[in-house]
Amino acid sequence: MTAPLKYSDAGVSIDTWNTVKGRIGELVASTYNSHVSGKFGQFGGMFDVSFLKGMDSPILVSSTDSVGTKVKIAFDTKVYNSVGMDIVNHCVGDILVMGARPLFFLDYIGINKLIPEVAEQIVEGLANACRMNDCVLIGGETAEMPDIYGVGEFDLVGTIVGVVDKEKVIDGASIRAGDVVIGLRSSGLHTNGFSLARKIVTEVGKKKYSDIFEDGKTFGQTLLEPHRSYIKLFPLIDKGIVKGCVHITGGGFVDNIDRVLPLDCDAVINTGAWTPLPIFQYLQKTGGVESAEMYRTFNMGVGMVVIVAQEDADSILRDDGVAGFEPVVIGEIVPGSGSVKI
Repeated sequence: MTAPLKYSDAGVSIDTWNTVKGRIGELVASTYNSHVSGKFGQFGGMFDVSFLKGMDSPILVSSTDSVGTKVKIAFDTKVYNSVGMDIVNHCVGDILVMGARPLFFLDYIGINKLIPEVAEQIVEGLANACRMNDCVLIGGETAEMPDIYGVGEFDLVGTIVGVVDKEKVIDGASIRAGDVVIGLRSSGLHTNGFSLARKIVTEVGKKKYSDIFEDGKTFGQTLLEPHRSYIKLFPLIDKGIVKGCVHITGGGFVDNIDRVLPLDCDAVINTGAWTPLPIFQYLQKTGGVESAEMYRTFNMGVGMVVIVAQEDADSILRDDGVAGFEPVVIGEIVPGSGSVKI
């Protein structure tokens, strides 16, 4: 007689999840603040928003994104905590540019097989980044799907919710010719362009992720450098001096800066104003990638762009809070038709 089937026979282990749940619960709870109601393990996360009554017209701002194919480097190097930081900081950047500060974050991990140490490392990265951004990791989902993901593979997606008072929303409407474009340094590739980067490094350059790149770091360490958080820019955003703010993600400079430009203005970017990080120089040289393609694919060492009036530029350039981002003037706003000129 055939033995009765169990869920584990199909590759899904409830027992493993129960083993992991305790440690993950501790990591999640470490991000909680006084606005969290309920506890870890409930069917939904609860967040008390009564404090928003202090705003004239609070608007919730949300965004969802993934780490993309950067996770494939995590598979190969068996380093998993950095991608957790990546997705939180990426999502924070996406709502920060609209003037919003983060409230809470939810994650989704789709995985071939739930391995406790892998799940814990991912959530550790999520929790660390949430605490850094004063954001609550309020919930998430881990789905074991061996029929969807290959052995050792997973996907990581995140959703963030933040808030901004209506009068402080940044939409670029006040941008005018004569305004200054300031760039804030990235920490590396962040979370975009990895399909091309991996192809250049492993196929064209014939490199292993364990090979040394620069400063004693391996290619794997350099490529997995976590996406930078720009939350320290928020106090300046909150003051209302920022006319336009752009997260340089997929699409690079051309397809991101134009999102905030009025139809009668162009942004002229001077690429000679900063030196791209060594990894971008390597990718361009080794891959034979044209400059226009590089600036449309990668952040090239500038992860956030801020547009301000000429008289307010020093507020960004000399602010102690953003000094670590090495702010530099990288361009100007001129009369035009809403395009970006590199």
